Amino acid sequence: SMSTRERIKKFICLALQSFRRFRNSLSEHFHQLWLWHKTLKIIGGEFGTSVLSYFIFLKWLLSFNIFSFLINFSFITVPQFIAAEPNNLSFTGLELLTGAGYFQQTVLYYGFYTNATISKTENGASYNMQLAYIFTVGIYFVICLLILLFSMAKSFCRNFINPQTYSGNASKLLCTWDFNVTNEKAVKLKQKNLSTQVKVQNPGDAKRCSNMTNGHPTIVPSRELTQQLSVQLLVLFLCRNIILKISIIGILCYYWLDIVAESKSQCWETLIGQDIYRLILVDFIFCLLGSFFGEFLRRIIGTTVCVSLGVPEFDIARNVLDLIYAQTLTWIGILFSPLLPGIQMISFFIVFYTKKVSLMKNCQPPRQVWRAAQMTTFFMFLLFFPSLIGVLSVIAVTVWRLKPSEECGPFRGLSSMFAAVSEWIKILENYTGSKWVVWIYNNLITSELFFFILSIIFLIITYLYWQIIEGRKTMVKLLRNQIVNVSSSFSFILFKIQDVHQKAETVGFAVPGRKVTWRGSRNHDEKTHHLKESSMPPYSYVSLCLYIT
Repeated sequence: SMSTRERIKKFICLALQSFRRFRNSLSEHFHQLWLWHKTLKIIGGEFGTSVLSYFIFLKWLLSFNIFSFLINFSFITVPQFIAAEPNNLSFTGLELLTGAGYFQQTVLYYGFYTNATISKTENGASYNMQLAYIFTVGIYFVICLLILLFSMAKSFCRNFINPQTYSGNASKLLCTWDFNVTNEKAVKLKQKNLSTQVKVQNPGDAKRCSNMTNGHPTIVPSRELTQQLSVQLLVLFLCRNIILKISIIGILCYYWLDIVAESKSQCWETLIGQDIYRLILVDFIFCLLGSFFGEFLRRIIGTTVCVSLGVPEFDIARNVLDLIYAQTLTWIGILFSPLLPGIQMISFFIVFYTKKVSLMKNCQPPRQVWRAAQMTTFFMFLLFFPSLIGVLSVIAVTVWRLKPSEECGPFRGLSSMFAAVSEWIKILENYTGSKWVVWIYNNLITSELFFFILSIIFLIITYLYWQIIEGRKTMVKLLRNQIVNVSSSFSFILFKIQDVHQKAETVGFAVPGRKVTWRGSRNHDEKTHHLKESSMPPYSYVSLCLYIT
Protein backbone atom coordinates (compact mmCIF):
# COMPACT_ATOMS: atom_id res chain seq x y z
CA SER A 1 0.00 0.00 0.00
CA MET A 2 0.96 3.67 -0.30
CA SER A 3 1.27 4.17 3.42
CA THR A 4 3.65 1.23 3.69
CA ARG A 5 5.88 2.70 0.95
CA GLU A 6 5.91 6.07 2.68
CA ARG A 7 6.90 4.41 5.96
CA ILE A 8 9.70 2.52 4.24
CA LYS A 9 10.97 5.75 2.61
CA LYS A 10 10.75 7.59 5.91
CA PHE A 11 12.62 4.78 7.65
CA ILE A 12 15.35 4.80 4.98
CA CYS A 13 15.71 8.60 5.27
CA LEU A 14 16.01 8.41 9.05
CA ALA A 15 18.55 5.60 8.76
CA LEU A 16 20.63 7.62 6.29
CA GLN A 17 20.51 10.68 8.54
CA SER A 18 21.57 8.62 11.54
CA PHE A 19 24.40 7.09 9.53
CA ARG A 20 25.59 10.55 8.45
CA ARG A 21 25.55 11.79 12.05
CA PHE A 22 27.43 8.72 13.20
CA ARG A 23 29.98 9.13 10.40
CA ASN A 24 30.52 12.82 11.21
CA SER A 25 30.92 12.15 14.91
CA LEU A 26 33.28 9.25 14.23
CA SER A 27 35.31 11.45 11.87
CA GLU A 28 35.57 14.18 14.52
CA HIS A 29 36.74 11.71 17.18
CA PHE A 30 39.21 10.17 14.72
CA HIS A 31 40.69 13.59 13.89
CA GLN A 32 41.01 14.35 17.59
CA LEU A 33 43.23 11.29 17.96
CA TRP A 34 45.84 12.87 15.68
CA LEU A 35 48.92 14.21 17.39
CA TRP A 36 48.48 17.80 18.63
CA HIS A 37 45.19 18.18 16.72
CA LYS A 38 43.54 20.50 19.23
CA THR A 39 46.77 22.38 19.95
CA LEU A 40 47.31 23.17 16.27
CA LYS A 41 43.76 24.45 15.92
CA ILE A 42 44.23 26.75 18.91
CA ILE A 43 47.50 28.09 17.48
CA GLY A 44 45.86 28.69 14.10
CA GLY A 45 42.95 30.48 15.71
CA GLU A 46 45.12 32.72 17.89
CA PHE A 47 48.02 33.52 15.54
CA GLY A 48 46.95 32.67 12.00
CA THR A 49 48.16 30.22 9.39
CA SER A 50 51.66 31.69 9.03
CA VAL A 51 52.64 30.77 12.60
CA LEU A 52 50.70 27.53 12.29
CA SER A 53 52.86 26.53 9.30
CA TYR A 54 55.94 26.36 11.57
CA PHE A 55 54.29 23.90 13.97
CA ILE A 56 52.92 21.81 11.09
CA PHE A 57 56.43 21.70 9.61
CA LEU A 58 57.79 20.63 13.02
CA LYS A 59 55.20 17.88 13.26
CA TRP A 60 56.06 16.77 9.73
CA LEU A 61 59.77 16.48 10.59
CA LEU A 62 58.87 14.60 13.76
CA SER A 63 57.12 11.97 11.63
CA PHE A 64 60.36 11.46 9.66
CA ASN A 65 62.29 10.79 12.86
CA ILE A 66 59.64 8.49 14.32
CA PHE A 67 59.65 6.45 11.11
CA SER A 68 63.46 6.33 11.02
CA PHE A 69 63.71 5.32 14.68
CA LEU A 70 61.19 2.51 14.25
CA ILE A 71 62.85 0.90 11.23
CA ASN A 72 66.38 1.33 12.61
CA PHE A 73 65.39 -0.10 15.97
CA SER A 74 63.50 -3.00 14.38
CA PHE A 75 66.01 -4.10 11.72
CA ILE A 76 69.36 -3.02 13.20
CA THR A 77 69.17 -2.60 16.97
CA VAL A 78 66.93 -5.52 17.95
CA PRO A 79 69.04 -8.17 16.11
CA GLN A 80 72.18 -6.67 17.68
CA PHE A 81 70.80 -7.34 21.16
CA ILE A 82 71.04 -11.07 20.39
CA ALA A 83 74.78 -10.90 19.66
CA ALA A 84 75.61 -8.05 22.07
CA GLU A 85 78.45 -8.39 24.53
CA PRO A 86 78.18 -7.03 28.09
CA ASN A 87 79.21 -3.42 28.66
CA ASN A 88 82.08 -3.16 31.13
CA LEU A 89 82.10 0.66 31.31
CA SER A 90 80.46 2.53 34.19
CA PHE A 91 77.78 5.17 33.69
CA THR A 92 78.52 8.51 35.39
CA GLY A 93 75.85 10.78 33.85
CA LEU A 94 78.37 12.99 32.08
CA GLU A 95 77.83 10.86 28.99
CA LEU A 96 74.50 12.58 28.44
CA LEU A 97 76.39 15.78 27.59
CA THR A 98 79.46 14.34 25.83
CA GLY A 99 78.04 11.23 24.18
CA ALA A 100 81.25 9.35 25.01
CA GLY A 101 82.26 6.95 27.78
CA TYR A 102 79.55 4.43 28.56
CA PHE A 103 77.68 5.12 25.30
CA GLN A 104 80.63 3.91 23.20
CA GLN A 105 79.79 0.31 24.07
CA THR A 106 76.07 0.56 23.37
CA VAL A 107 73.82 0.28 20.33
CA LEU A 108 73.83 4.07 20.04
CA TYR A 109 76.94 4.07 17.83
CA TYR A 110 78.15 2.28 14.72
CA GLY A 111 81.24 0.77 16.34
CA PHE A 112 79.25 -1.49 18.69
CA TYR A 113 77.51 -3.45 15.91
CA THR A 114 78.87 -6.84 14.86
CA ASN A 115 79.91 -7.96 11.39
CA ALA A 116 78.91 -11.57 11.99
CA THR A 117 75.90 -13.34 10.62
CA ILE A 118 73.46 -13.69 13.51
CA SER A 119 71.57 -16.95 13.95
CA LYS A 120 69.68 -18.03 17.04
CA THR A 121 70.08 -21.73 16.28
CA GLU A 122 72.70 -23.64 14.31
CA ASN A 123 70.41 -24.83 11.53
CA GLY A 124 67.95 -21.94 11.71
CA ALA A 125 67.62 -18.80 9.62
CA SER A 126 70.55 -16.38 9.73
CA TYR A 127 70.59 -12.60 9.78
CA ASN A 128 73.30 -10.76 7.85
CA MET A 129 74.04 -7.59 9.86
CA GLN A 130 76.05 -6.00 7.05
CA LEU A 131 73.20 -6.19 4.56
CA ALA A 132 70.63 -5.25 7.18
CA TYR A 133 72.61 -2.15 8.16
CA ILE A 134 73.23 -0.80 4.66
CA PHE A 135 69.81 -1.73 3.23
CA THR A 136 67.90 -0.27 6.19
CA VAL A 137 69.70 3.07 5.95
CA GLY A 138 69.54 3.08 2.14
CA ILE A 139 65.85 2.23 1.89
CA TYR A 140 65.04 4.83 4.54
CA PHE A 141 66.74 7.57 2.50
CA VAL A 142 64.97 6.43 -0.67
CA ILE A 143 61.61 6.59 1.12
CA CYS A 144 62.43 10.04 2.53
CA LEU A 145 63.42 11.22 -0.94
CA LEU A 146 60.18 9.96 -2.50
CA ILE A 147 57.99 11.33 0.30
CA LEU A 148 59.68 14.71 0.13
CA LEU A 149 59.42 14.86 -3.67
CA PHE A 150 55.75 13.84 -3.60
CA SER A 151 54.87 16.30 -0.82
CA MET A 152 56.77 19.13 -2.49
CA ALA A 153 55.16 18.44 -5.88
CA LYS A 154 51.69 18.19 -4.35
CA SER A 155 52.13 21.44 -2.43
CA PHE A 156 53.63 23.13 -5.50
CA CYS A 157 50.69 22.09 -7.69
CA ARG A 158 48.16 23.20 -5.09
CA ASN A 159 49.71 26.60 -4.38
CA PHE A 160 51.41 27.61 -7.65
CA ILE A 161 49.98 25.66 -10.58
CA ASN A 162 46.36 25.66 -9.34
CA PRO A 163 46.29 28.55 -6.86
CA GLN A 164 42.92 29.01 -5.19
CA THR A 165 43.57 32.26 -3.41
CA TYR A 166 40.86 34.56 -2.21
CA SER A 167 41.91 38.15 -2.62
CA GLY A 168 39.16 39.92 -0.76
CA ASN A 169 37.91 39.87 2.79
CA ALA A 170 34.36 39.13 1.70
CA SER A 171 35.36 36.16 -0.45
CA LYS A 172 37.71 34.96 2.31
CA LEU A 173 34.85 34.88 4.78
CA LEU A 174 32.27 33.45 2.37
CA CYS A 175 34.35 30.92 0.42
CA THR A 176 36.85 29.43 2.88
CA TRP A 177 34.49 28.02 5.50
CA ASP A 178 34.78 24.30 6.14
CA PHE A 179 31.22 22.98 6.40
CA ASN A 180 32.46 19.66 7.79
CA VAL A 181 33.13 21.47 11.09
CA THR A 182 30.18 20.70 13.36
CA ASN A 183 31.68 20.79 16.84
CA GLU A 184 30.95 24.02 18.73
CA LYS A 185 34.54 24.52 19.93
CA ALA A 186 35.90 23.79 16.47
CA VAL A 187 33.49 26.34 14.97
CA LYS A 188 34.68 29.03 17.40
CA LEU A 189 38.32 28.23 16.64
CA LYS A 190 37.61 28.41 12.90
CA GLN A 191 35.90 31.77 13.32
CA LYS A 192 38.82 33.07 15.35
CA ASN A 193 41.25 31.79 12.73
CA LEU A 194 39.47 33.66 9.93
CA SER A 195 39.25 36.79 12.07
CA THR A 196 43.00 36.62 12.77
CA GLN A 197 43.78 36.21 9.07
CA VAL A 198 41.69 39.25 8.16
CA LYS A 199 43.26 41.38 10.91
CA VAL A 200 46.85 40.35 10.25
CA GLN A 201 46.90 39.99 6.47
CA ASN A 202 44.62 42.82 5.38
CA PRO A 203 45.39 45.98 7.37
CA GLY A 204 45.81 47.98 4.17
CA ASP A 205 42.31 47.18 2.94
CA ALA A 206 40.71 48.33 6.16
CA LYS A 207 42.67 51.58 6.13
CA ARG A 208 41.95 52.18 2.45
CA CYS A 209 38.24 51.51 2.92
CA SER A 210 38.13 53.85 5.92
CA ASN A 211 39.86 56.65 4.00
CA MET A 212 37.56 56.36 1.00
CA THR A 213 34.35 56.24 3.00
CA ASN A 214 35.41 59.31 4.99
CA GLY A 215 35.91 61.29 1.81
CA HIS A 216 39.69 61.61 2.21
CA PRO A 217 41.41 59.79 -0.65
CA THR A 218 44.80 58.60 0.56
CA ILE A 219 47.35 56.51 -1.30
CA VAL A 220 47.76 53.28 0.64
CA PRO A 221 50.12 50.56 -0.61
CA SER A 222 48.13 47.65 -1.99
CA ARG A 223 48.10 44.37 -0.12
CA GLU A 224 49.57 42.55 -3.12
CA LEU A 225 52.56 44.93 -3.30
CA THR A 226 53.18 44.68 0.44
CA GLN A 227 52.88 40.92 0.28
CA GLN A 228 55.33 40.62 -2.61
CA LEU A 229 57.90 42.79 -0.85
CA SER A 230 57.59 40.89 2.43
CA VAL A 231 57.86 37.51 0.69
CA GLN A 232 60.95 38.65 -1.22
CA LEU A 233 62.60 39.88 1.97
CA LEU A 234 61.73 36.64 3.73
CA VAL A 235 63.12 34.54 0.87
CA LEU A 236 66.35 36.56 0.86
CA PHE A 237 66.68 36.13 4.63
CA LEU A 238 66.08 32.38 4.37
CA CYS A 239 68.53 31.94 1.49
CA ARG A 240 71.25 33.91 3.26
CA ASN A 241 70.91 31.97 6.48
CA ILE A 242 70.53 28.57 4.86
CA ILE A 243 73.71 29.18 2.86
CA LEU A 244 75.49 30.08 6.10
CA LYS A 245 74.28 26.97 7.94
CA ILE A 246 74.92 24.62 5.03
CA SER A 247 78.43 26.09 4.67
CA ILE A 248 79.10 25.27 8.32
CA ILE A 249 77.83 21.72 7.84
CA GLY A 250 79.89 21.40 4.66
CA ILE A 251 83.07 22.38 6.52
CA LEU A 252 82.26 19.86 9.25
CA CYS A 253 81.66 17.11 6.70
CA TYR A 254 84.98 17.87 5.04
CA TYR A 255 86.66 17.62 8.45
CA TRP A 256 84.94 14.34 9.24
CA LEU A 257 85.43 12.59 5.89
CA ASP A 258 88.87 13.89 4.99
CA ILE A 259 90.65 14.30 8.34
CA VAL A 260 88.89 12.09 10.89
CA ALA A 261 88.33 9.19 8.46
CA GLU A 262 91.95 9.29 7.28
CA SER A 263 93.44 9.62 10.76
CA LYS A 264 93.55 5.83 11.22
CA SER A 265 91.67 6.12 14.49
CA GLN A 266 90.46 2.99 16.19
CA CYS A 267 86.82 3.66 15.23
CA TRP A 268 86.41 6.91 13.29
CA GLU A 269 82.71 6.23 12.58
CA THR A 270 81.95 6.33 16.31
CA LEU A 271 83.94 9.57 16.69
CA ILE A 272 81.81 11.20 13.97
CA GLY A 273 78.65 9.93 15.66
CA GLN A 274 79.74 11.47 18.95
CA ASP A 275 80.44 14.83 17.28
CA ILE A 276 77.00 14.87 15.69
CA TYR A 277 75.40 13.89 19.01
CA ARG A 278 77.07 16.89 20.68
CA LEU A 279 76.01 19.25 17.88
CA ILE A 280 72.38 18.15 18.15
CA LEU A 281 72.47 18.52 21.93
CA VAL A 282 74.00 22.01 21.73
CA ASP A 283 71.48 23.06 19.08
CA PHE A 284 68.65 21.83 21.31
CA ILE A 285 69.97 23.74 24.34
CA PHE A 286 70.37 26.97 22.36
CA CYS A 287 66.85 26.54 20.97
CA LEU A 288 65.49 26.49 24.52
CA LEU A 289 67.70 29.44 25.54
CA GLY A 290 66.50 31.36 22.50
CA SER A 291 62.90 30.94 23.61
CA PHE A 292 63.81 32.19 27.07
CA PHE A 293 66.08 35.12 26.24
CA GLY A 294 64.67 36.00 22.83
CA GLU A 295 60.98 35.87 23.71
CA PHE A 296 60.38 35.73 27.48
CA LEU A 297 62.91 38.38 28.55
CA ARG A 298 62.07 40.41 25.45
CA ARG A 299 58.42 40.51 26.50
CA ILE A 300 59.37 41.54 30.06
CA ILE A 301 61.55 44.36 28.74
CA GLY A 302 58.97 45.43 26.15
CA THR A 303 56.13 45.61 28.65
CA THR A 304 57.90 47.06 31.71
CA VAL A 305 61.24 48.73 30.93
CA CYS A 306 60.85 49.96 27.34
CA VAL A 307 57.17 50.01 26.44
CA SER A 308 57.89 51.27 22.91
CA LEU A 309 59.37 47.88 22.00
CA GLY A 310 56.10 46.11 22.70
CA VAL A 311 55.49 42.37 22.64
CA PRO A 312 57.88 40.40 20.38
CA GLU A 313 56.73 38.65 17.23
CA PHE A 314 57.24 34.95 16.58
CA ASP A 315 60.21 34.71 14.19
CA ILE A 316 59.01 32.05 11.76
CA ALA A 317 61.98 32.17 9.40
CA ARG A 318 64.64 31.74 12.09
CA ASN A 319 62.77 28.90 13.80
CA VAL A 320 62.21 27.04 10.53
CA LEU A 321 65.90 27.29 9.67
CA ASP A 322 66.75 25.85 13.08
CA LEU A 323 64.52 22.86 12.31
CA ILE A 324 66.15 22.32 8.89
CA TYR A 325 69.62 22.53 10.45
CA ALA A 326 68.72 20.00 13.17
CA GLN A 327 67.15 17.59 10.67
CA THR A 328 70.19 17.83 8.39
CA LEU A 329 72.49 16.83 11.26
CA THR A 330 70.19 13.93 12.10
CA TRP A 331 70.20 12.63 8.53
CA ILE A 332 74.00 12.78 8.38
CA GLY A 333 74.32 10.99 11.72
CA ILE A 334 71.99 8.07 10.91
CA LEU A 335 74.82 6.09 9.30
CA PHE A 336 77.14 6.62 12.29
CA SER A 337 74.50 6.49 15.04
CA PRO A 338 71.39 4.50 14.09
CA LEU A 339 69.40 5.60 17.16
CA LEU A 340 70.08 9.30 16.65
CA PRO A 341 66.55 9.88 15.21
CA GLY A 342 65.16 8.72 18.57
CA ILE A 343 67.15 11.46 20.33
CA GLN A 344 65.97 14.03 17.80
CA MET A 345 62.42 12.78 18.24
CA ILE A 346 62.55 13.56 21.98
CA SER A 347 64.15 16.92 21.18
CA PHE A 348 61.37 17.88 18.75
CA PHE A 349 58.70 16.90 21.30
CA ILE A 350 60.22 19.22 23.90
CA VAL A 351 60.77 22.00 21.34
CA PHE A 352 57.12 21.82 20.25
CA TYR A 353 55.73 22.37 23.74
CA THR A 354 58.40 24.96 24.60
CA LYS A 355 57.62 26.99 21.49
CA LYS A 356 53.90 26.58 22.04
CA VAL A 357 54.02 27.90 25.61
CA SER A 358 56.39 30.72 24.63
CA LEU A 359 54.13 31.64 21.72
CA MET A 360 51.00 31.80 23.86
CA LYS A 361 52.62 33.71 26.73
CA ASN A 362 55.20 35.96 25.09
CA CYS A 363 54.47 36.60 21.39
CA GLN A 364 52.04 38.37 19.12
CA PRO A 365 51.01 37.46 15.54
CA PRO A 366 53.58 38.59 12.95
CA ARG A 367 52.79 41.83 11.15
CA GLN A 368 54.66 40.66 8.08
CA VAL A 369 52.24 39.50 5.41
CA TRP A 370 53.03 36.35 3.44
CA ARG A 371 51.18 33.33 2.15
CA ALA A 372 51.70 30.49 4.54
CA ALA A 373 50.90 27.73 2.03
CA GLN A 374 53.41 28.95 -0.54
CA MET A 375 56.11 29.50 2.08
CA THR A 376 55.52 25.94 3.34
CA THR A 377 56.35 24.77 -0.17
CA PHE A 378 59.52 26.85 -0.01
CA PHE A 379 60.40 25.28 3.35
CA MET A 380 60.03 21.81 1.80
CA PHE A 381 62.24 22.87 -1.09
CA LEU A 382 64.95 24.03 1.33
CA LEU A 383 64.67 20.72 3.16
CA PHE A 384 65.07 18.90 -0.17
CA PHE A 385 67.81 21.13 -1.58
CA PRO A 386 70.39 21.68 -0.29
CA SER A 387 69.64 19.69 2.89
CA LEU A 388 68.66 16.18 1.74
CA ILE A 389 70.65 16.33 -1.50
CA GLY A 390 73.75 17.36 0.43
CA VAL A 391 73.22 14.57 2.97
CA LEU A 392 72.85 11.99 0.20
CA SER A 393 76.13 13.21 -1.29
CA VAL A 394 77.90 12.80 2.07
CA ILE A 395 76.39 9.32 2.58
CA ALA A 396 77.36 8.29 -0.96
CA VAL A 397 80.98 9.33 -0.46
CA THR A 398 81.10 7.48 2.87
CA VAL A 399 79.57 4.28 1.51
CA TRP A 400 81.40 4.08 -1.83
CA ARG A 401 84.77 5.78 -1.24
CA LEU A 402 85.89 5.57 2.39
CA LYS A 403 87.49 2.50 3.94
CA PRO A 404 85.72 1.34 7.13
CA SER A 405 87.51 0.90 10.42
CA GLU A 406 89.48 -2.35 10.81
CA GLU A 407 88.45 -3.14 14.38
CA CYS A 408 84.84 -2.04 14.82
CA GLY A 409 81.51 -1.88 13.06
CA PRO A 410 79.64 -4.26 10.77
CA PHE A 411 81.84 -3.45 7.75
CA ARG A 412 85.25 -4.08 9.33
CA GLY A 413 87.75 -5.70 7.00
CA LEU A 414 86.02 -4.52 3.78
CA SER A 415 87.41 -2.07 1.24
CA SER A 416 84.19 -0.01 1.46
CA MET A 417 80.72 -0.33 2.93
CA PHE A 418 79.22 -0.99 -0.49
CA ALA A 419 81.57 -3.95 -0.93
CA ALA A 420 79.17 -5.94 1.28
CA VAL A 421 76.50 -5.60 -1.43
CA SER A 422 78.94 -6.60 -4.20
CA GLU A 423 79.93 -9.75 -2.34
CA TRP A 424 76.28 -10.60 -1.73
CA ILE A 425 75.55 -10.25 -5.47
CA LYS A 426 78.41 -12.62 -6.28
CA ILE A 427 76.85 -15.20 -3.97
CA LEU A 428 73.43 -14.76 -5.64
CA GLU A 429 74.92 -15.48 -9.09
CA ASN A 430 75.17 -19.14 -8.07
CA TYR A 431 71.40 -19.39 -7.46
CA THR A 432 69.05 -19.66 -10.43
CA GLY A 433 66.07 -18.14 -8.62
CA SER A 434 68.01 -14.94 -7.87
CA LYS A 435 69.06 -14.09 -11.41
CA TRP A 436 66.57 -11.19 -11.57
CA VAL A 437 68.25 -9.53 -8.57
CA VAL A 438 71.64 -9.84 -10.27
CA TRP A 439 70.19 -8.38 -13.50
CA ILE A 440 68.72 -5.36 -11.66
CA TYR A 441 72.02 -4.76 -9.92
CA ASN A 442 74.13 -4.99 -13.08
CA ASN A 443 71.79 -3.12 -15.46
CA LEU A 444 70.15 -0.54 -13.21
CA ILE A 445 71.96 0.07 -9.94
CA THR A 446 75.49 0.15 -11.37
CA SER A 447 74.53 1.59 -14.79
CA GLU A 448 75.29 5.24 -15.49
CA LEU A 449 73.03 5.14 -18.56
CA PHE A 450 69.98 4.27 -16.44
CA PHE A 451 70.48 7.25 -14.12
CA PHE A 452 71.18 9.51 -17.14
CA ILE A 453 67.86 8.51 -18.76
CA LEU A 454 66.08 8.94 -15.41
CA SER A 455 67.52 12.45 -15.07
CA ILE A 456 66.42 13.35 -18.62
CA ILE A 457 62.87 12.17 -17.88
CA PHE A 458 62.83 14.20 -14.68
CA LEU A 459 64.01 17.34 -16.51
CA ILE A 460 61.35 16.87 -19.23
CA ILE A 461 58.59 16.53 -16.64
CA THR A 462 59.89 19.61 -14.84
CA TYR A 463 59.92 21.60 -18.09
CA LEU A 464 56.34 20.54 -18.92
CA TYR A 465 55.14 21.60 -15.48
CA TRP A 466 56.94 24.91 -15.86
CA GLN A 467 55.16 25.56 -19.16
CA ILE A 468 51.82 24.70 -17.55
CA ILE A 469 52.55 27.20 -14.80
CA GLU A 470 53.41 29.96 -17.28
CA GLY A 471 50.29 29.26 -19.33
CA ARG A 472 48.01 29.36 -16.31
CA LYS A 473 49.65 32.55 -15.05
CA THR A 474 48.87 34.17 -18.40
CA MET A 475 45.28 32.94 -18.19
CA VAL A 476 44.92 34.32 -14.66
CA LYS A 477 46.19 37.73 -15.82
CA LEU A 478 43.71 37.79 -18.70
CA LEU A 479 40.83 36.84 -16.43
CA ARG A 480 41.82 39.53 -13.89
CA ASN A 481 41.94 42.16 -16.64
CA GLN A 482 38.53 41.02 -17.80
CA ILE A 483 37.14 41.33 -14.27
CA VAL A 484 38.60 44.84 -13.99
CA ASN A 485 37.03 45.85 -17.31
CA VAL A 486 33.63 44.46 -16.31
CA SER A 487 33.73 46.24 -12.95
CA SER A 488 34.73 49.51 -14.65
CA SER A 489 31.86 49.17 -17.11
CA PHE A 490 29.47 48.42 -14.27
CA SER A 491 30.65 51.47 -12.34
CA PHE A 492 30.28 53.65 -15.45
CA ILE A 493 26.69 52.48 -15.94
CA LEU A 494 25.85 53.19 -12.30
CA PHE A 495 27.27 56.69 -12.53
CA LYS A 496 25.27 57.29 -15.72
CA ILE A 497 22.10 56.15 -13.96
CA GLN A 498 22.82 58.58 -11.15
CA ASP A 499 23.39 61.40 -13.67
CA VAL A 500 20.07 60.66 -15.37
CA HIS A 501 18.31 60.71 -11.99
CA GLN A 502 19.86 64.05 -11.11
CA LYS A 503 18.87 65.58 -14.49
CA ALA A 504 15.33 64.25 -14.17
CA GLU A 505 15.11 65.69 -10.68
CA THR A 506 16.35 69.12 -11.88
CA VAL A 507 13.91 69.19 -14.80
CA GLY A 508 11.03 68.07 -12.61
CA PHE A 509 11.53 70.87 -10.08
CA ALA A 510 12.31 73.50 -12.74
CA VAL A 511 9.12 73.14 -14.88
CA PRO A 512 6.20 75.00 -13.22
CA GLY A 513 3.06 73.04 -12.64
CA ARG A 514 4.81 69.71 -13.04
CA LYS A 515 5.27 67.26 -10.20
CA VAL A 516 7.64 64.32 -10.28
CA THR A 517 6.65 61.33 -8.17
CA TRP A 518 9.30 58.83 -7.05
CA ARG A 519 7.74 55.49 -6.32
CA GLY A 520 8.93 53.41 -3.41
CA SER A 521 10.68 56.34 -1.67
CA ARG A 522 8.89 58.59 0.83
CA ASN A 523 11.98 60.38 2.03
CA HIS A 524 13.45 61.26 -1.36
CA ASP A 525 14.32 64.82 -0.37
CA GLU A 526 16.27 63.61 2.66
CA LYS A 527 18.17 61.03 0.55
CA THR A 528 18.98 63.65 -2.10
CA HIS A 529 20.30 66.04 0.54
CA HIS A 530 22.36 63.24 2.10
CA LEU A 531 23.90 62.27 -1.28
CA LYS A 532 24.81 65.87 -2.06
CA GLU A 533 26.60 66.34 1.25
CA SER A 534 28.33 62.98 1.38
CA SER A 535 30.08 63.51 -2.01
CA MET A 536 29.70 59.76 -2.60
CA PRO A 537 27.42 58.86 -5.51
CA PRO A 538 24.71 56.23 -5.16
CA TYR A 539 25.71 52.63 -5.85
CA SER A 540 29.34 53.54 -5.17
CA TYR A 541 29.32 51.15 -2.21
CA VAL A 542 29.04 48.33 -4.73
CA SER A 543 31.94 49.79 -6.68
CA LEU A 544 33.91 50.12 -3.47
CA CYS A 545 33.35 46.44 -2.70
CA LEU A 546 34.46 45.53 -6.22
CA TYR A 547 37.55 47.69 -5.80
CA ILE A 548 38.48 46.08 -2.49
CA THR A 549 37.95 42.48 -3.61
